[in-house]
Amino acid sequence: MRVILKQDVENVGRKGDLVNVSDGFGRNYLIPKKLALEVTPSNLKMIEIERQALKRKLEKERLSFQETIARLEQLVLVFERKSGEKDMIFGSVSAADIKDELDRLGFDIEKKKILLEEPIRRLGNYTIPVKVFHDDKAMLRVEVRKEERPAEEAASKTPAKE
Repeated sequence: MRVILKQDVENVGRKGDLVNVSDGFGRNYLIPKKLALEVTPSNLKMIEIERQALKRKLEKERLSFQETIARLEQLVLVFERKSGEKDMIFGSVSAADIKDELDRLGFDIEKKKILLEEPIRRLGNYTIPVKVFHDDKAMLRVEVRKEERPAEEAASKTPAKE
């Protein structure tokens, strides 16, 4: 069955796409939930007009997100963590930590758009992709440093010689 998607449907397609789906999936899920329309000549004309308007809107959005991508790519997030032997840190730097830091800096990015495969557990420099707009990604630089203890704290922990 051929349908025209009215909204983005994960693993099927984006709004305005003509896709082939199984008859049951189209009739029992997509059409009743108003996620798609059956392909008819009048629906095709209507969707073509909507698609052109959507294309113009997406281009405007993409241009506005280009500025965000440029700002993210210039940014270097620095996290200081306590570390042990072999530069292994206690705990980790996760996507939630990165999101919190980005929120603090005024970026509004969802945690799931930070494409960190697994939490960072070692000191060093990392480049992490951040999905900003559909397929547009920014490469965010993250530096994990060893936490420096203040001199007073270090002095108080060493025994005083008398």
